[in-house]
Amino acid sequence: MIDNITVNEQSSVCIKADKTIYFDPFHIPGNPHDADIIFITHDHYDHFSPEDIAKTANDGTVFVAPAGMERSLAKAGISGSRVTFLTPGGSATVQGAKVEAVAAYNIMKPFHPKSKGWLGYVVTIGETRVYVCGDTDNTPEAQAVRCDIICVPIGGTYTMNSKSAAELVNTIKPQIAIPTHYGSIVGKPKDADEFEGYVGSAAKVVKKIRFLCKSAHNTNIVL
Repeated sequence: MIDNITVNEQSSVCIKADKTIYFDPFHIPGNPHDADIIFITHDHYDHFSPEDIAKTANDGTVFVAPAGMERSLAKAGISGSRVTFLTPGGSATVQGAKVEAVAAYNIMKPFHPKSKGWLGYVVTIGETRVYVCGDTDNTPEAQAVRCDIICVPIGGTYTMNSKSAAELVNTIKPQIAIPTHYGSIVGKPKDADEFEGYVGSAAKVVKKIRFLCKSAHNTNIVL
């Protein structure tokens, strides 16, 4: 399953299995129009990007989003008939995939209030449970999740930092931890190395975001 998961930027996760599933598509290259399901965690611009949704969606695409985003999706031209709206603790089966909604919020910061009802998602694909956290801190709801793979924000400022994210991973003990939400808008590429050090042997850390820079000879280098 891990080879079927890519992270484009921020928390823009794509899983290609029996279905092609996107979470918070953002800065998508090209126009793949290949999404079977698009999950939206909340309505901040780097998570709810109508431009990138248009690049990934097609006439058959369905959506999963927090219940408080009905108006935002409608404004983006997405019919409510195509959307499964969920609240924290809710669940649904979407195109054969079991989906569980997990509250995503800040504990001491103001950026993601619990009252908004914003979400992370646990999606069961085959026998693998993948938890895409959304923008959250190390909350009791996150600690209660049981999953095989976690896509966890580590960039700090708006979410957990690398140490707090590692504490969450060390609590729930997935097999694989994929760091997200760092290296572009917030956080640095080296945060993933710090995260890996804090996680230790609790899980295998797999770094999926690739950072390109220009060398003195204008050659792309992956950091």
